[in-house]
Amino acid sequence: MLLLLAGCAQIRPGPPSRPGEPPAVSNAPRYDAVAGQDPATIAALRAAPAPKEPVIGAGTTLFADEQSLNGKSFARIGDAYVPAIVGNVREWIADQGRRVGADRILIYAPGSDGVTHASYYVRYRLPFGATFRSVSAEEREMLGSGGVQIGDVVAGTPASEANLLKGDFIVKFDGRAFADRAAFEKLLREHLGARVTLTISRNGAVLQRLVRLGSIARPAGDLKQ
Repeated sequence: MLLLLAGCAQIRPGPPSRPGEPPAVSNAPRYDAVAGQDPATIAALRAAPAPKEPVIGAGTTLFADEQSLNGKSFARIGDAYVPAIVGNVREWIADQGRRVGADRILIYAPGSDGVTHASYYVRYRLPFGATFRSVSAEEREMLGSGGVQIGDVVAGTPASEANLLKGDFIVKFDGRAFADRAAFEKLLREHLGARVTLTISRNGAVLQRLVRLGSIARPAGDLKQ
């Protein structure tokens, strides 16, 4: 799972679904937003303004497609189920994409019931751009401290530009030790848009990495926080 803020905002796979499986027997087309992907969240996290026309392509399998697009910082924001009775199924799907501001749409072959499934994606800005987990008890003993271990790193993000690599252990944040993933997430949230120094352990060597964290735009008119 790719994390925008590694826990404070996430690119999530969303609820389980299977391509071509309609949510209920109905002759009406239906769009279901992924939990947590409301318009305000999408507007705050998207990497660029919504395109005039989304890019539409053919999907293979939902899981594989989503994993691939997650790796390119795209988040699935919703799914449509369109019965053949609608007529111009592709145009309905495209029009829905324009309404929700999708960057990409993947369309899957209709099921035996004639219902076409489409998934909608938006490319998000990644303030950090890597997954991470708390160190284990054995790793804590080896490192002599708490911390997190880096998992997947997304190209073109602050984590990637700072040359953080999969397997690195982060043990200090601006010279301060921290306990675990939750503490690291809190530090990231508190330093959005700032330059921070991460102390990492890589193959036994201790290194310093300067990271310029990204920021999350607030919706227009939101003056809180």
